[in-house]
Amino acid sequence: MSVEDFSHYKSPLVSRYASQEMSYNYSDGKKFSTWRRLWINLAKSQQKLGLEINDEQISEMENNVGNIDFKRAAEEEKLCRHDVMAHVHTFAVACPSAAPIIHLGATSAFVGDNTDLIVMKDAFNILLPKLARCIQRLSTFAETYKSLPCLGYTHLQPAQLTTVGKRACLWVQDLLTDLESFQRSRDSIRFRGVKGTTGTQTSFLALFDGDHSKVEELDRLVREMAGFDKSYLVCGQTYPRKLDIDCLSVLASMGASVHKMGVSCRGFPNC
Repeated sequence: MSVEDFSHYKSPLVSRYASQEMSYNYSDGKKFSTWRRLWINLAKSQQKLGLEINDEQISEMENNVGNIDFKRAAEEEKLCRHDVMAHVHTFAVACPSAAPIIHLGATSAFVGDNTDLIVMKDAFNILLPKLARCIQRLSTFAETYKSLPCLGYTHLQPAQLTTVGKRACLWVQDLLTDLESFQRSRDSIRFRGVKGTTGTQTSFLALFDGDHSKVEELDRLVREMAGFDKSYLVCGQTYPRKLDIDCLSVLASMGASVHKMGVSCRGFPNC
């Protein structure tokens, strides 16, 4: 199978409704290439802080970011029953000189959770300009029809005259609230960082002979390479799942806004 076979998230809903960029954002191709970039960032940071990692090893890793043998990874996972280790072994085959330093000191959540955070942040960045464009077009619609009268109802009973443009302003107002919520939710996403198996950074302390300052600097370097301003100060094995609830709630809120618009358009005078 080619890499292209893994460049889209697979679901009937995706094939019907998803944009190409959002489909790729949740694809295996994006996921596992991001894992490899995180391993490269980790190795570069560890090298900078004095671990015995050479430039040739890093170059070999960089040259194989997109060279993912998905068939081999599936075979490896059958043997080890672990998706991360399967991809560590698969990457090591492509980068034999770098094999000893891939995933050095890290836990599965280093690639798994940090990648999820990157994907969520990228998803908001895909949605935000689309939502802003929708608001701009609805604003133009409201201006165009600001004087076109229509009958407004309350409790499905005739009430007073309003205008089509004014009705559209209600939709725009809701979507502007959603836009602000999207921006807030995106900006609240922090990097899990380099925290170790249970969030204690024990393995990295061992690598740096108990030097806390180097472990903290490692966390900062990897975070900045991934494009994040902040990381969670405290976490367990995973990033706080409260973040998932927050992201889902703002998406549900936008869904409610769009549903209201749809109901209004379907029975325009009665809503």
